[in-house]
Amino acid sequence: MDRFLEMKTFAAVVDAGSFVGAADALDMSKAAVSRYVADLEVRLGVRLLHRTTRKLALTEEGRAFHGRCKSLLSELDEAESEITAHSARASGLVKVNVPVSFGILQLAPLWSDFMAANPKVTLDVTISDRFVDLVEEGYDLAVRIGNLPSSTLVSRKLASTRMVLCASPAYLKKHGRPKYPADIAAHAVLAYSLLATGDQWELEGPKGKVSVQVHPVLRTNNGDTCRAAALKHQGIILQPSFLVDADLRSGALVEFMPDYRSVEFGIYAVYPSRQFVSAKVRLLIEFLAKALGKAKWCGD
Repeated sequence: MDRFLEMKTFAAVVDAGSFVGAADALDMSKAAVSRYVADLEVRLGVRLLHRTTRKLALTEEGRAFHGRCKSLLSELDEAESEITAHSARASGLVKVNVPVSFGILQLAPLWSDFMAANPKVTLDVTISDRFVDLVEEGYDLAVRIGNLPSSTLVSRKLASTRMVLCASPAYLKKHGRPKYPADIAAHAVLAYSLLATGDQWELEGPKGKVSVQVHPVLRTNNGDTCRAAALKHQGIILQPSFLVDADLRSGALVEFMPDYRSVEFGIYAVYPSRQFVSAKVRLLIEFLAKALGKAKWCGD
């Protein structure tokens, strides 16, 4: 009997909570699943599961063995994944979730390059600022920007972006250029409503941290909307470098108070820790890290 198949079947029963669920997940018959678990218990000489007509429960031995099974199976998958990642066999669907502005402006131009280099991999890219549940909604990978909360997910930093204080030259000419953070309070502000600090903008200056209470004339949950209004000379914005870099380089927007810097955020690839990193996902993460690492706006 294949010991790994026995362990895989036992782990599937525990994860699914039933023999029927495990049979569906493994594409086996319920009888085969029951036999593998029974044979495993006989070989080990212990009962791993308490079976009732309504539910399954792990014994103390079963709980300990389940943890070891998951670890061993994960290591096996990881070993196979590492080998496959260096071969041309990477294939299949990768379901990805990305933020709206970053996804459209920075990631959309990259997908075709990845597909050209990996013709057997199919991408399913969802663009949304909603905080999706990767495991529950079946995503293989998400790109997230900010300070990541602690979770059961694993992540890899791809790049970083800093928040930039800027406005159009015409606006600054008409209303004056702020020299100190307190000056911002008197200006028209185009605010991103999902900013963690709200209407309290926090900056790091020559003498340390300082904050200013702003009074927005526009609030929106979309950075592109803030940028569009700023380009029409309607006020001051605090937006990420990946969004305004081209405007700063062209002169359409101007950064002011360069001695006062706002926060820098990491850009991360996030994926479920309960799953091994398949070749197709690993290739995509490596591709994004390499491509974004070359970006002019990255951490500037």
